[in-house]
Amino acid sequence: MLEEFRKSAPESLAPRAFNIAQPSETILANGLRLIVFEDKRFPLVSLRLIFLAGDAYDSADAVGLTSSMASMLTEGTENYSSRSLAEEVERLGASLGASSGSDNSRVSASCLTPYLSDMMRLLSEVVLKPTFPQNELDLYKANTIEGLKFQRSQASFLAAEQVSRIIYGEHPYSIASPSAADIERIDREMLAAQHQRTFIPNNAVMVAVGDIETAHMTALVEEYFGEWLGGEKPDRVFPPIPARDRRTLTIVNREGSSQANIVIALPGPRRGDPDFFPVMVMNQVLGAGASSRVFMNLREEKGYTYGAYTKFDMKRLGGEFEATAEVRTSVTGDSLREFFFELARIRDEQVSGDELRDAKNFLTGVFPIRAETQEGLTNLIVQQKVYGLADDYLQTYREMIASVTAEDVLRTARKYIKPETAAIVIVGDAGEILAQARSFAEEIEIFDTEGARLDVADFERAGEPPAVDVTGQWALEIDFQGQKLPVSLSLSQEGPAISGTLSSMLGEGVIENGKIAGSSFNAVAVSEVQGKSLGISISGIVVDGTMKGSITAPIVPEPLLFSGTLSGK
Repeated sequence: MLEEFRKSAPESLAPRAFNIAQPSETILANGLRLIVFEDKRFPLVSLRLIFLAGDAYDSADAVGLTSSMASMLTEGTENYSSRSLAEEVERLGASLGASSGSDNSRVSASCLTPYLSDMMRLLSEVVLKPTFPQNELDLYKANTIEGLKFQRSQASFLAAEQVSRIIYGEHPYSIASPSAADIERIDREMLAAQHQRTFIPNNAVMVAVGDIETAHMTALVEEYFGEWLGGEKPDRVFPPIPARDRRTLTIVNREGSSQANIVIALPGPRRGDPDFFPVMVMNQVLGAGASSRVFMNLREEKGYTYGAYTKFDMKRLGGEFEATAEVRTSVTGDSLREFFFELARIRDEQVSGDELRDAKNFLTGVFPIRAETQEGLTNLIVQQKVYGLADDYLQTYREMIASVTAEDVLRTARKYIKPETAAIVIVGDAGEILAQARSFAEEIEIFDTEGARLDVADFERAGEPPAVDVTGQWALEIDFQGQKLPVSLSLSQEGPAISGTLSSMLGEGVIENGKIAGSSFNAVAVSEVQGKSLGISISGIVVDGTMKGSITAPIVPEPLLFSGTLSGK
């Protein structure tokens, strides 16, 4: 007989106080702001030098210049080559790097407290004395261009590229990445000029967190950055982020893909918006975690995907909302239907008391964990200063979350979640997707993976009879890590329906309810691995007796490409 106390979950513990001191702030004569937070728990120091100009400040003819300049800072200075600088940082057991984002550029460093002076010397070296060596620039450009090629093979990037273009219009936030041509045209003179324009003390904030004394840190900053001359702050007039008045559908075609990557996007608030806290609570209920509404619907109830989520990406001048999932191509339309059901429900119905309580408990509970590590605390302070948040933002965060009401959640949902004007972006087989998704929007556009617009009429497959008969035995090979691995595929076809068996290194699988449209097919082979059912998705295209396509499974990190021919009927 079950003991009484085991019949219900234990009550939550009383909340523990979270107290965080205010950092000190000093402004040097040259305009550099110094923020120091003394954290004596560990003999470590984390440093961030933030410049309040990022990739969005690149001109139209110099896209990628700021990110290239930041990446090149550690590749050679007046006193160090790229290698000697890396060796010096390694000798100290420290870290040093630079990067850029849409709104800011940053140089980051960390070290043990006894080596702080040495670290400040190296930090000033890369910030004030970079030389942008030609040989390192050539290598950077070659590596970056190769990286851009790989980037275009990723469905997540292809979706993000279209979402940025649609949501932000003419605003620089619309540029998800530079092109190979953008990188090719960058030279040393451009980098040096951008460095001089962007890296000025009166447009920068230095944040130091760790086992330090404020007076000592101030003295070090004066020693290494006190002679740094100020300049004219970068100024750019940004076009407005466009309002949306209709729903649209954009498909990026990946012929033969067995998966559809769905993003439903809307304009969102900027990071400093007063609605930040109710938006966070609302999003937690809607789709921020594994107990959220969209996750429980699309994964747990319907089984369409391994995960469905929503998020707000908030920048300094604007932001976006996204609902995302990677689903089997065959359930693309069903997944969209469930997404829009949940988007309508969050704005039409007040959240329950349990949902509101759980969302607020999670957000208030996880916040102190983000400040547990020195790096986490540093990033919170940087965020506060970069986005001009309230001076007591960290101290009152949990209080502000706790004060959010169900009415606040409903108000912000109605303000930002507008399904009738959503931008639907789907990466996958356009011929398969279009038939399922066309009813969700009147305005439809299709692109290839290079961003070129395609004719929608070429993908009108609704009711189209199969162009090929795939019945028979197919001898296929997977190219896996330099090896050719055999795959046997036995198919039978009746109209657009296909069935059969799949034999591969992933096991034996039975295919049911596969579909073929035109010369493309999609199917799922269900096998058993260690007593559990495993779905192996296979999709491809058949042309002149040759089959090409991909196989995906939860236990395989990337799609496996295959090709082969018909070996017998």
